[in-house]
Amino acid sequence: MTSGNPQSFMRLRYTGQWLTIGFLWLLSRLPPQRAFSVCERAGRRLSPLLRRRQRIARHNLQVCFPEKTRQEREALLAANSRYVGRALAEIALAWFGGKKVEDIPCIIRGQHHLDEARAGNRPVILLGGHFLCLELIARLLGRNMDLAVIYKPIRKQPLLDQTMVQSRNSIPVETLSRYDLRAIIKTLKRGTPVWYAGDQDYGTRSSVFVPFMGVPAATVTGLTRLTALAQAQVVPIFFNVNDAGDGYEVTFKPALEGFPTGSDTRDAQWMNGIIEQGIRAKPEQYLWAHRRFKNRPPGEPSVYPRSIK
Repeated sequence: MTSGNPQSFMRLRYTGQWLTIGFLWLLSRLPPQRAFSVCERAGRRLSPLLRRRQRIARHNLQVCFPEKTRQEREALLAANSRYVGRALAEIALAWFGGKKVEDIPCIIRGQHHLDEARAGNRPVILLGGHFLCLELIARLLGRNMDLAVIYKPIRKQPLLDQTMVQSRNSIPVETLSRYDLRAIIKTLKRGTPVWYAGDQDYGTRSSVFVPFMGVPAATVTGLTRLTALAQAQVVPIFFNVNDAGDGYEVTFKPALEGFPTGSDTRDAQWMNGIIEQGIRAKPEQYLWAHRRFKNRPPGEPSVYPRSIK
C-alpha cells in the first residue's frame, strides 16, 4: 500500500489516515450496489454533522443558482449530500475494489471524438470538472485506455496521498502532480491523454477573474499554458452517475477548434463555459463544498460570510 520505509507511517499522528484507509477497504468488500446504497444513506443522514462543508455548499448554490427558490436549493443540497456519501464508496472501489469494478456498467458516448483527436498525432488534454464520481470514472476509463490524471497532492495527509497514487497507478492510471510541469508535458507528448480540471480556486497567481456560473472567480490559466507548450488538443469530457444509480455515463465532445485563442481571459471563459454545461446538466453531482469564490477581484467584497472563511 505504501512505498519506501513503511515505518515512517507507523507513528501516532497517522492513526486517522490508517483508520480512513481501513474503512475504505472494508467498504470495498461490499458488492458495489450495496456499497453505493449504504453510503448514499449515510451521506444524507450525516450531512448535518459536516456543518462547515454544508454551509459552503449551501452558499455556493445560492450564488450560482439565484433563480431557484430556497426550497429548490435545499432540495438540491440534500441530493448533493447523497452523492457526497456515494463518493466514499466510489473511492473505496476505485482504490481497493479489484475485479468487481469490471462489473460496474459504464456507457461511453462520443468515443469517436477522442479517437479522431488521438489519430491527429497531437497530444490530447481531457477537460473535465470536479464531479463527485471522478475517482471511479478514472478507474472505469482506465480499463480500456491509457490515461493520466493531474491532481493536487494531499500534503497534509501523505499516507492517503500515497495510497491514492499507488492505487491509481496499479490500474494503471498515471497520477501527475500539478506542480510537475515537466512530467505532464512528457506524458502528453508520449501520447497518453491527460485529464485536466481547472475549476477550483488555487489563488490569484497564474489566474484571471472570469465568470463561473455567473460569479467572478479566480480561474487558473494552466490549460492555456499546457495546450501551447505541448501543442495539444483539448477534448471536453463529461461524466456522471446514470439516472438509475446503477452505473455511469461518460461523454466525449469534439476537440476545441481555435484553442488557445491568444487571450488568457477568453480561454478561461471558454473553459468555464464548458464545465458549466456539465454542472447545469447534473448540478446535484458536482463538488459544491469547495470555496470556489474564495479569492475576489480587487475591491470586491467576500462572497462567503466570516463564519466559513
